[in-house]
Amino acid sequence: MSASLLGLFSGFPTHHFPDAVAQVLRAYLPRQESLVFISAWPEEYARNDDDSDGMHGMFAERGMAFADHRVIDRRTSAADAVRLAREADCIFLMGGDITLQMALICDLGLVPELRASRAVLLGVSAGAMNMGRYAADVWETKALCEGIGLTDIVMKGHYAEDAWFIPILKELSRTHPIVAMEDESAIFVQGNTAWKLGKIHWIDKGGTTIFTDETLKTIGNTL
Repeated sequence: MSASLLGLFSGFPTHHFPDAVAQVLRAYLPRQESLVFISAWPEEYARNDDDSDGMHGMFAERGMAFADHRVIDRRTSAADAVRLAREADCIFLMGGDITLQMALICDLGLVPELRASRAVLLGVSAGAMNMGRYAADVWETKALCEGIGLTDIVMKGHYAEDAWFIPILKELSRTHPIVAMEDESAIFVQGNTAWKLGKIHWIDKGGTTIFTDETLKTIGNTL
């Protein structure tokens, strides 16, 4: 892993970073010049502009206002996307549609750029799912789809005990264990070290347990 830090998030329905998450981000983002978002709704330009402004506001209210923030979507040329990724201090993969986001990333030639990036790489919801070697597609294919490969963690966000997608996750977990994250939770990976914040679940071979620090240690060599 080349990134200085990976951060996987389920979601922040309050539109604010929790204190513990903000503390980690401040520690790993001493330079706040360029923040680049990658859309998961690549053709919804007004939405992307609003969402990127709002998400930058989450950083700003925690004392991390970036000098410049941009969003990569279908308005962005491949050359500009590569340049923005290379110049970024932080790259944030946004939530939305995992398939549309991966198509955008592949079409713009960003997979090798993200794998080689030394920036802080963050993802929320669909963005966090696509950071893995596989993404658990519970909507269309109901299969494990190829992701960017920044980590071997297969993640699904917005977990709740009565969520409609749990039977699908249990079936997919017979192929690969799945980390199911509740909102406001986080997993951070730095080198060979990983730690979690908030409530997270572990779905493996059709069974569900709480994802503990000990569980995280057992998969440490596959991060």
